[in-house]
Amino acid sequence: MELLSAWAPLQPWCGALAGSSTLDAVGAYRFDDREGEVGIETHLLRSADGQVLQVPVSYRGAPVAGAEASLIATTQHSVLGGRWVYDACGDPAYVEALATAILTGGTQADLDVVTDEGYERRQATTRVAGSGAPGSAVPPVGPVTYWNEGKTTIVRSGDLELTILRVIDVSGSADTAGVCVLTGTWPGQDTPALLASARGRHYAAPA
Repeated sequence: MELLSAWAPLQPWCGALAGSSTLDAVGAYRFDDREGEVGIETHLLRSADGQVLQVPVSYRGAPVAGAEASLIATTQHSVLGGRWVYDACGDPAYVEALATAILTGGTQADLDVVTDEGYERRQATTRVAGSGAPGSAVPPVGPVTYWNEGKTTIVRSGDLELTILRVIDVSGSADTAGVCVLTGTWPGQDTPALLASARGRHYAAPA
């Protein structure tokens, strides 16, 4: 929270919001990296005026060449050592994980933590679900470009285009016709809210 509270208010999708200088955590969800190398976690933060922001981050064990503009901060993990924390919208591992969840009807990853008694599975309080169908094709993810449009971030890789909502419409009234989407709930938000959507030339939203 210390890192994100310093970084998020400086971003164009957040800086103009009233109350963005004070942010509180309301939830988080994880995806698993297919290669098992990158930590992927999306934080949901509430501003002082009640708006909910979405901040996906990726954690890497080494800096990524050419990704300096996406770097949020560096940290030191007690077990893993140095970690480079990135705005995940520029990270192909996150883009692939998000696209897979959206297009195949995936959900958040389980959270297993190490205790004195061994591994313990924590109950998820933030739940997300893609609207696609299991087994659907996911376009290959290569180099990623992304940019901000108002309160959203657009991510493009090959034939794939993702839209990530940085400021979430918690009313659940967003128009999702014709696109595959990721929706989520979290403590205090029982109505599924739109978090992200996917478009591409080789797939379509389920009828």
